[in-house]
Amino acid sequence: MTNEKFHYEVTTVTKFIQIYCDDKHQDREKNTENISIDYNDTNNVVSVNFHLCKECSDMAKHAYYRLSQCPHIEKPRCHKCPHPCYELAMWKKMAKMMKYSGMKLGLNKIKRLFFG
Repeated sequence: MTNEKFHYEVTTVTKFIQIYCDDKHQDREKNTENISIDYNDTNNVVSVNFHLCKECSDMAKHAYYRLSQCPHIEKPRCHKCPHPCYELAMWKKMAKMMKYSGMKLGLNKIKRLFFG
Protein backbone atom coordinates (compact mmCIF):
# COMPACT_ATOMS: atom_id res chain seq x y z
CA MET A 1 0.00 0.00 0.00
CA THR A 2 1.34 3.43 -0.84
CA ASN A 3 1.83 6.07 1.84
CA GLU A 4 -1.02 8.14 0.34
CA LYS A 5 -3.35 5.12 0.39
CA PHE A 6 -2.41 4.39 3.99
CA HIS A 7 -3.23 7.98 4.98
CA TYR A 8 -6.56 7.75 3.14
CA GLU A 9 -7.45 4.43 4.81
CA VAL A 10 -6.62 5.72 8.31
CA THR A 11 -8.63 8.91 7.74
CA THR A 12 -11.59 6.95 6.38
CA VAL A 13 -11.72 4.40 9.19
CA THR A 14 -11.49 7.25 11.71
CA LYS A 15 -14.51 8.99 10.15
CA PHE A 16 -16.52 5.78 10.14
CA ILE A 17 -15.77 4.93 13.77
CA GLN A 18 -16.42 8.53 14.89
CA ILE A 19 -19.85 8.57 13.21
CA TYR A 20 -20.76 5.23 14.77
CA CYS A 21 -19.62 6.29 18.24
CA ASP A 22 -21.36 9.68 18.06
CA ASP A 23 -24.67 8.05 17.16
CA LYS A 24 -24.58 4.79 19.11
CA HIS A 25 -22.63 5.74 22.23
CA GLN A 26 -24.00 9.19 23.04
CA ASP A 27 -24.39 8.34 26.72
CA ARG A 28 -20.81 7.13 27.23
CA GLU A 29 -17.89 9.19 28.48
CA LYS A 30 -15.61 10.16 25.59
CA ASN A 31 -11.98 11.19 25.55
CA THR A 32 -10.13 13.22 22.97
CA GLU A 33 -6.97 11.54 21.73
CA ASN A 34 -4.26 12.33 19.24
CA ILE A 35 -2.45 9.26 17.92
CA SER A 36 0.49 9.01 15.53
CA ILE A 37 0.68 5.87 13.40
CA ASP A 38 3.85 4.84 11.59
CA TYR A 39 3.19 2.89 8.40
CA ASN A 40 5.36 -0.26 8.33
CA ASP A 41 8.18 1.51 10.19
CA THR A 42 8.85 3.76 7.19
CA ASN A 43 8.72 7.02 9.16
CA ASN A 44 5.55 7.86 7.27
CA VAL A 45 3.64 9.04 10.32
CA VAL A 46 -0.06 9.88 10.18
CA SER A 47 -1.59 11.84 13.05
CA VAL A 48 -5.20 11.19 13.92
CA ASN A 49 -7.49 13.11 16.28
CA PHE A 50 -10.73 11.65 17.56
CA HIS A 51 -13.27 11.98 20.37
CA LEU A 52 -14.40 8.43 21.18
CA CYS A 53 -15.61 6.24 24.01
CA LYS A 54 -13.21 3.60 25.36
CA GLU A 55 -14.71 0.77 23.26
CA CYS A 56 -14.53 2.71 20.00
CA SER A 57 -11.08 4.10 20.84
CA ASP A 58 -9.79 0.54 21.30
CA MET A 59 -11.38 -0.45 17.99
CA ALA A 60 -9.77 2.50 16.21
CA LYS A 61 -6.34 1.69 17.62
CA HIS A 62 -6.75 -1.94 16.58
CA ALA A 63 -7.77 -0.86 13.07
CA TYR A 64 -4.77 1.49 12.79
CA TYR A 65 -2.40 -1.25 13.85
CA ARG A 66 -3.89 -3.72 11.37
CA LEU A 67 -3.75 -1.15 8.56
CA SER A 68 -0.12 -0.38 9.36
CA GLN A 69 0.71 -4.07 9.01
CA CYS A 70 -1.20 -4.72 5.76
CA PRO A 71 1.17 -6.59 3.43
CA HIS A 72 -0.73 -5.87 0.19
CA ILE A 73 0.57 -3.46 -2.42
CA GLU A 74 -3.01 -2.85 -3.58
CA LYS A 75 -5.12 -3.13 -0.44
CA PRO A 76 -8.28 -5.14 -1.13
CA ARG A 77 -11.53 -4.55 0.69
CA CYS A 78 -11.36 -6.45 3.95
CA HIS A 79 -14.26 -8.76 3.15
CA LYS A 80 -12.53 -9.82 -0.09
CA CYS A 81 -9.02 -10.15 1.35
CA PRO A 82 -7.41 -13.59 0.88
CA HIS A 83 -5.45 -13.11 4.14
CA PRO A 84 -7.77 -11.44 6.68
CA CYS A 85 -5.88 -9.65 9.44
CA TYR A 86 -8.84 -9.22 11.79
CA GLU A 87 -9.94 -12.07 14.00
CA LEU A 88 -13.59 -12.97 13.37
CA ALA A 89 -15.08 -11.17 16.40
CA MET A 90 -13.24 -7.91 15.61
CA TRP A 91 -14.06 -8.24 11.92
CA LYS A 92 -17.78 -8.55 12.70
CA LYS A 93 -17.62 -5.53 15.00
CA MET A 94 -15.80 -3.44 12.40
CA ALA A 95 -18.19 -4.57 9.64
CA LYS A 96 -21.13 -3.45 11.78
CA MET A 97 -19.55 -0.01 12.32
CA MET A 98 -18.63 0.38 8.65
CA LYS A 99 -22.08 -0.65 7.44
CA TYR A 100 -23.85 1.77 9.76
CA SER A 101 -21.54 4.69 9.02
CA GLY A 102 -21.43 3.99 5.29
CA MET A 103 -25.21 4.15 5.08
CA LYS A 104 -25.25 7.37 7.06
CA LEU A 105 -22.55 8.98 4.89
CA GLY A 106 -24.35 7.88 1.72
CA LEU A 107 -27.65 9.33 2.91
CA ASN A 108 -25.97 12.62 3.84
CA LYS A 109 -24.48 12.89 0.34
CA ILE A 110 -27.90 12.30 -1.21
CA LYS A 111 -29.47 14.91 1.09
CA ARG A 112 -26.86 17.52 0.13
CA LEU A 113 -27.25 16.70 -3.54
CA PHE A 114 -31.02 17.13 -3.60
CA PHE A 115 -31.71 19.51 -0.75
CA GLY A 116 -28.57 21.67 -0.70
